[in-house]
Amino acid sequence: MPEDERSALLVVRCQLGEREAFTELVHHWHDALRRYVRALAGSPQAADDLAQETWLAVVRSLPRLRQPDRFAPWLFTIARRTVADHLRRDGTAPVRTMPPAADGPAEEPPTGGDAFDGVLDTLQIQAGLDALPPAEREVLVLFHLQDLPLDGCAEVLGVPSGTVKSRLHRARRMLRTVLDEKGYDA
Repeated sequence: MPEDERSALLVVRCQLGEREAFTELVHHWHDALRRYVRALAGSPQAADDLAQETWLAVVRSLPRLRQPDRFAPWLFTIARRTVADHLRRDGTAPVRTMPPAADGPAEEPPTGGDAFDGVLDTLQIQAGLDALPPAEREVLVLFHLQDLPLDGCAEVLGVPSGTVKSRLHRARRMLRTVLDEKGYDA
């Protein structure tokens, strides 16, 4: 069953009062939600709390969701607002735009002669994402890590699909530049 159909079915079951369906929905989407929130907030420590806040907002709003097949963009829109509210409360809005300060030696590019040469690991990608401005970081996370289609990204971001395309192009170019500067073969 396709992802959208499975989520839509779970949403309808939740709206009918099936508690087990909500547990399945959370189980299915929590990791993706946490990764998205982590990318926006820039803090692994805050990610769990913000994901929990997002799920609370989902519980309150789920009965009013009229398009269950649009659950993913709806979820990420709620998460985006939750993170924005958190950052405003903490006085750290907008989302971090400067790369994190170097606390230690720079990560070394991968070495060795096996089939994984040229493949970046998760920490290298995260370091590159953290160095990007918020708009570019967010569109990459939504499109590539959360696998939302262009129109889903546009819905979450509140911009036209054409803007998503141009942000994606710019973000990919910026990420490649950041990774090249760090000595990673992107």
